[in-house]
Amino acid sequence: MALRQNDISKYIQTEDWKIHLNEVGEGHPVVLLHGGGPGATGWSNYSPNIEALSEHFRVIAPDMPGWGDSDAVDFGTLDHVEAACQLLDALGIEKAAFVGNSMGGHTSLRLAAERPERVSHLITMGPPIQMKPFLFGAGGGPTEGLKIMYQTYTDATPEGMRRLVEIMVYDKARFATPELCRLRSEAALKRPEHLHNIASAAPKAPIPIWIDPNQVSGITAPSLLIHGRDDRVVSFESTLFLAANIPNSRAHLINRCGHWAQLEHADEFNRLVVDFVTNN
Repeated sequence: MALRQNDISKYIQTEDWKIHLNEVGEGHPVVLLHGGGPGATGWSNYSPNIEALSEHFRVIAPDMPGWGDSDAVDFGTLDHVEAACQLLDALGIEKAAFVGNSMGGHTSLRLAAERPERVSHLITMGPPIQMKPFLFGAGGGPTEGLKIMYQTYTDATPEGMRRLVEIMVYDKARFATPELCRLRSEAALKRPEHLHNIASAAPKAPIPIWIDPNQVSGITAPSLLIHGRDDRVVSFESTLFLAANIPNSRAHLINRCGHWAQLEHADEFNRLVVDFVTNN
């Protein structure tokens, strides 16, 4: 029987926040950090991955403060790295593998650079390094995908969510389904305070503290950098930059793949993560 969210859903109180998370499995801890879009949660971003990874690891997929069923936050004071470290402390975990998509990838990069003692492995999927293109056309503003993401914070209806989901994926027919758009819309509208807090803090939110690109060369954790070639939210140029600057890294570029590599190519993603964490 397939794993259900209700079977692994729980809450934990950290020093500053009550955080909702999904936890299952035993072994080395692997923390899955979701992206910053409206309706994003640990479950919605990683539902095809949690069960497969839990056969090998202790898997933790939280709703970060300001998303899902976790506490609301002030984006003027939120530090995603501090939130992640408080979560580890509350769970009694000294060091974990961090897997991050988009905003979660950025948080994972900062953790590996600023708190290396907490990160055993670094795995990213489409992490932004800054709000504009990094290498190609660096004088421009936010990408098409980021613009639509911000629009959806003020229009999280199923139709608004459809526009967001369609730009997140390569295969619209398969992944931008009415059911997914409805579920994401319901998840976002369930917590209007989250939407308001992010929309009112834009463009500072959802990433209020940005990594200095010069920091990535100091990352020592073994790093796996996964990116969709067809990502319209964060161009794969960011992963090329990271691969060129993180000493112990390797990049995996997936054709016919958008911003959600872990969803569009779940089986390949799961194999990559299991092999990488097991053998590094």
